[in-house]
Amino acid sequence: MKVAPSILAADFAHLDGELQSITEAGADWVHIDIMDGIFVPNISLGIPVVEAMRPCTELPFDVHLMIVHPKKYVPQFCKAGADIISFHVEADDDPAETIDEIIRCGAKPALVIKPDTPAEAVYPYLDKLYMVLVMTVEPGFGGQSFRPDMLEKVRAIKQRAPQVLVEVDGGINPETVKESARAGVDVCVAGTAVFRAEDPEEVIRVLREV
Repeated sequence: MKVAPSILAADFAHLDGELQSITEAGADWVHIDIMDGIFVPNISLGIPVVEAMRPCTELPFDVHLMIVHPKKYVPQFCKAGADIISFHVEADDDPAETIDEIIRCGAKPALVIKPDTPAEAVYPYLDKLYMVLVMTVEPGFGGQSFRPDMLEKVRAIKQRAPQVLVEVDGGINPETVKESARAGVDVCVAGTAVFRAEDPEEVIRVLREV
């Protein structure tokens, strides 16, 4: 399993040090949550911050767009250094057109579904997707509790398209990652569990090995 620490839980006053820390600790990706205050009731980072973070690590940037119009901003996030761009099927833009734009700009496309959205919502797009992100909490804020019932979606997606990676985000820790692994999860996003730990390297090792 790949481990993608969520920068949302990092110390924003020392992002360069935080990125170096998780790189040295053995993280696989950096998960970057982008919120516009409209699609979700919170505002996080923007394109200039992603661009400023890019020289700090060689880890792939897994950029999660929680915004109303993701297609419009795809080229800018690709230019800023995004390697994987995920966007919500619930957003206003056409999913197929947004996926094509991500591919055109040179990044890997991923679709995200909220807890109330069924797995079937991503089925029409699986042949073009690199990954599906199944939210195991309501998007917008870190530190929420894991919802194990979301893992049924993971099983359904993996059964239908085993070649597509499935990522989970929300409430991931050494206990909930066990359930996730059994369901077939390929990538886990962990924010608080990694960045608030005394030993991030140990947490990443445990998440991967459990």
